[in-house]
Amino acid sequence: MSHFAFVEQALVARELENLRRARTCIDSSDGRQITIGGKRYLNFASNDYLGIGSKTEIANLNQNRIGASASALVTGYTQEHCALESLLCKTLGYEAALLCNSGFSANVGVIKALFSDAKVSTNSTVFQDKLNHASLLDGSLDSKAKLERFNHNDVNHLRNRLEKSKSENKLIVTEGIFSMDGDSAKLEEISRLAAKHNAWLMVDDAHAFGVLGKHGLGSVETVRPNILIITFGKAVGGQGACILGSKSFIDYLLQFNREYIYSTAMSPILATLNLKQVERVLNASEQREKLKSNIEYFTRGARELALPLLDSKSPIQPIVLGDAEATLVAQKELRDQGIWLTAIRPPTVPFNTARLRITITSEHTSKDIDTLLMELKKIV
Repeated sequence: MSHFAFVEQALVARELENLRRARTCIDSSDGRQITIGGKRYLNFASNDYLGIGSKTEIANLNQNRIGASASALVTGYTQEHCALESLLCKTLGYEAALLCNSGFSANVGVIKALFSDAKVSTNSTVFQDKLNHASLLDGSLDSKAKLERFNHNDVNHLRNRLEKSKSENKLIVTEGIFSMDGDSAKLEEISRLAAKHNAWLMVDDAHAFGVLGKHGLGSVETVRPNILIITFGKAVGGQGACILGSKSFIDYLLQFNREYIYSTAMSPILATLNLKQVERVLNASEQREKLKSNIEYFTRGARELALPLLDSKSPIQPIVLGDAEATLVAQKELRDQGIWLTAIRPPTVPFNTARLRITITSEHTSKDIDTLLMELKKIV
């Protein structure tokens, strides 16, 4: 066998299992439509839930630097970063914040940093929902703490895990809205469990921030986790992420979070744009109402057509077909009819749960949704 023959072998295996991934280069997109190769489709694959991602105002930024030119602990931490962190702390009710270049690096970095010390980690356990995002699970796998996974959204299973644990330091980790199933974590129950067992609660609110709550604050309008992660790449329509917590916790990350310490800081231009977008999200009550109405319109129509929906009231509306090949075929048939959405297959989701991941935005019209429902009925 030649050196690195496994590379080609792995690709062939993925192809045979209908699991090989590929990128598609798009011409343009917004919360309603996407253009690829000169052809326009209805876009039901966007995380731009409020439709403001394509309406960013980039003129008159008064910036003369594209990049931060250094890590935040050298000379990369600017007034633009301070302003965005301050706004988020004030808005979400936290003492301190830390900007990151991506949600993935934020999630991985937090868990790795908390349990980087061998003495601490031997007496620490991270309790994770089985359907948590890969970045959260990777954070645990890269840390030295014990990892225990509880059944998806099963508070009783989590309770059982906590009651049996003898660890001094317990961290419960969940998403606010789950990225592939679209359902919401039972945060009020989980928060009470955390308090009872002296555990910290960490919530990745990537898909809830901007969407849930009267002012779009996400999950923290009802529950205040010890650690909150929000991202700017979904409803905010920006790029990057932010970690929020107590002053001492954020200071701890400044000492031990390798992803933050050794990365060039977020672009000052991007920090300014993210701030403007967050302000727009907080004032986007009209778009949130339209989004809610569109979600209800879709789910009501899907039930009338007996389409197999999951229990989701969020913009994420998966239709699980199970078989990866059948899901790819369905994706292609929809694209032939001018509808763009994504076939999600293992290992992104568990085996035998391949699905069409539909996302609804405030930009869709009733006619758009009717078209989607009509085509789904033909193929599902």
